[in-house]
Amino acid sequence: MTAKNARNLKRDDRRDAIAQAVMEHGALRIEDLAARFDISLMTVHRDLDELVERGILRKSRGVATALASTLVESSIVYRQGQRLATKRAMAATALEYVEAGQSVFLDDSTTVLQIVPLLRERTPLTVITNSLFVVNEVGTMPRISLIALGGTFHNWCGSFMGRMTNDAIHKLRGDVLIMSAPAITDGTLYFQAPETVDTKRAMLDAAGTKILLVDHTKFKGRALHALADLNEFDVVIVDAGMSEAEISALRAEGINIVVAPAVPDHPTQLS
Repeated sequence: MTAKNARNLKRDDRRDAIAQAVMEHGALRIEDLAARFDISLMTVHRDLDELVERGILRKSRGVATALASTLVESSIVYRQGQRLATKRAMAATALEYVEAGQSVFLDDSTTVLQIVPLLRERTPLTVITNSLFVVNEVGTMPRISLIALGGTFHNWCGSFMGRMTNDAIHKLRGDVLIMSAPAITDGTLYFQAPETVDTKRAMLDAAGTKILLVDHTKFKGRALHALADLNEFDVVIVDAGMSEAEISALRAEGINIVVAPAVPDHPTQLS
């Protein structure tokens, strides 16, 4: 994009373009964004503040970023376009553990979101979720009953969490839970936000069979708040990027590791 074209963008279009640029690079200096879009630092800060408020980006110390830290998870808008083929392969593998007539908890992760189109193969079914994205998808699908968990809505993850959400989960008992996690350290799942831990903990306690979907990058991730150990899950589905040594070590600890088929993973252009 040339400076002239950037200058002629309308405000909303410019903010979308800024978000796109940051997501493509993971992080960009705010000064570089001002130069790229031929706008003042004051204007780029205003645009970034709006994007931060919408949960799309964050900014710190002169840098706009879409990347996660130990305290802040990256936005769902960014995560939806990452390792998409890998997520689909793991979701297809998870479908093998779902049977018609069951009630299934689906969390708000972008990995689990990929199983939604496949659920037509397992109807009739009841889906229980706190994810607005899952609600919007499942709500139009025939022969699937939907239980939408309300509560406080969080833009950055597109889901409902908090006391009201957890209270609703505590009154339910599902056959299966399918969930993901941003970080695994020494066999323990970690998340950036404590409210995420509380809601996922409620789902874990309310489900019979527990299935975790995590690609190999999650074993290098870092987050602050612990949720559960891997041995709490009946099945842990990983991608083909996991080394044989890592898989063998986890199996030696009694973890039921299932490897999803290898697939080419191409970068996805975000809109």
